[in-house]
Amino acid sequence: MQADYKKYILNFKRPSGTSRGVLTTKETWFLKITDGDKVGYGECGILRSLSIDDRPDYEEKLQWVCNNINLGETMLWEELKEFPSIQIGVEMAFRSLKAKNPFEIFPSEFTDGKAAIPINGLIWMGEKSFMKSQIQEKIEAGFDCIKMKIGAIDFETELELLKYIRTEFSSEEIELRVDANGAFKPTEALEKLKRLSEYQLHSIEQPIKQGQWEQMRGLCERTPLPIALDEELIGVFDVTKKKELLQTIKSQYIILKPSLIGGFKGTQEWIELAEEQHIGWWITSALESNVGLSAISQFTYTKYSKMPQGLGTGSLYTNNIESPLEVAKGNIQYNPAKSWEFNF
Repeated sequence: MQADYKKYILNFKRPSGTSRGVLTTKETWFLKITDGDKVGYGECGILRSLSIDDRPDYEEKLQWVCNNINLGETMLWEELKEFPSIQIGVEMAFRSLKAKNPFEIFPSEFTDGKAAIPINGLIWMGEKSFMKSQIQEKIEAGFDCIKMKIGAIDFETELELLKYIRTEFSSEEIELRVDANGAFKPTEALEKLKRLSEYQLHSIEQPIKQGQWEQMRGLCERTPLPIALDEELIGVFDVTKKKELLQTIKSQYIILKPSLIGGFKGTQEWIELAEEQHIGWWITSALESNVGLSAISQFTYTKYSKMPQGLGTGSLYTNNIESPLEVAKGNIQYNPAKSWEFNF
């Protein structure tokens, strides 16, 4: 068995804004395992400044994985605890190696093209007019769940945009989620949550920066709208620590990005712990190429969640990998009649 990796730079169609800055490119790494005439592919999707494994020795670790591929999936996964984006790449590549079709690693009605997954339409930060045009596009495209990034432009302007949606569509017609990416100060967060709650929001993601457990717990106790933890889960590897975090903060939801939290196995751990404590969850991609997005979507389908998931990022790039993934009427689906165009 042999392994190799290569870097791939994804180019955004237009600069995409978050409260941490504007993204124009996204680097990712493809892992390839060869065993005789069988081939397996994985994607190690790192997010600079957010991934816990954004480290100078990242590529060195990828090379180490290739040199030690014969250790097998389980042992490698354990050795890669501090590199969650490589963990998922390894999981994908080994599943791909064993699969009939290397790109259909969780076969189901989803990969057969018989079932789809509801997803939220993502609104990126930018000028008011740009954000408004995105909202109109998503609604026209059939989305009934919209997620809006907030925290980078003026808060009053963001409220105006939410008011605009609510004057046009009720909460029964359009589910609204907002993502603050930790932009609020703990001293102002509760007041902002109160003002946001006037627009019948489904939830807010990560209102304050991660690592402030007591402040976040206080917010979750007093919040007028449900809070979902996102960045808070990054870098929490130990099961005992995961349980402690959930029991301490007691949020209403958690958001699971497999590339940031230990791949499929790490995600499954969080799901089981959350369900024990009656905490809701949904799964989100982390700007992977269609290779990683497809794998995460396939895994997500096997969880049979009825909630809209955060898997609509495949159309962001000018040079994404051509794949059978399609987004239609607010759903992501897999069209087995279409083929992959992936060269490694």
